[in-house]
Amino acid sequence: MKAARGAAALTLLLLLAGCGSPAAEPRRTPPPATGAPADPTDAAWAQLMTPMNESAVALLSLAADRSGDTAVRRWAAGLRTSQNGELARLRPLLARMGLPDTNVHEGHHMPGMVTADDLARARTLKGAAFDRFLVDRIGGHLRQTAQVSRSETGSGTRPDAKRLAAALVAARRAEIARLPAPSGAPG
Repeated sequence: MKAARGAAALTLLLLLAGCGSPAAEPRRTPPPATGAPADPTDAAWAQLMTPMNESAVALLSLAADRSGDTAVRRWAAGLRTSQNGELARLRPLLARMGLPDTNVHEGHHMPGMVTADDLARARTLKGAAFDRFLVDRIGGHLRQTAQVSRSETGSGTRPDAKRLAAALVAARRAEIARLPAPSGAPG
């Protein structure tokens, strides 16, 4: 059990270490920590989940104007609301840990991260092509954030972070089960 926990922590830290160069923007001074300090796993998880959800919300927001399928638009709107709700819990967690509110992963290309290139591509698509792109990228986001959150539940030390991670794992299971098959999707 100890080996599995260590492997999960190592996986999360390696994922974060390999995500690219430091962010171009200067770091802001973190707010004072109001709770127990975060261990590296807790900090890495919260600092990864926040920009992952923010970029997913940006892509999901495009569905209102670009999707060609009413069911996909409804699904995207519901998931965007859910992702924003998670952000409303992640941002205060970052503050309680005394971590900066900047995106330390800006410009990084990581599994499951909706990138600036993805958003630019999505803005060129409409109808069924957009829907396929959206479902593909968001499916990757959901699977990767579930994996990273499972690592936090096993290797993190802060009870508030572990509770939130466990809630996200459960949410991802349900969200993955609801991924739509957009009309015009190859069979």
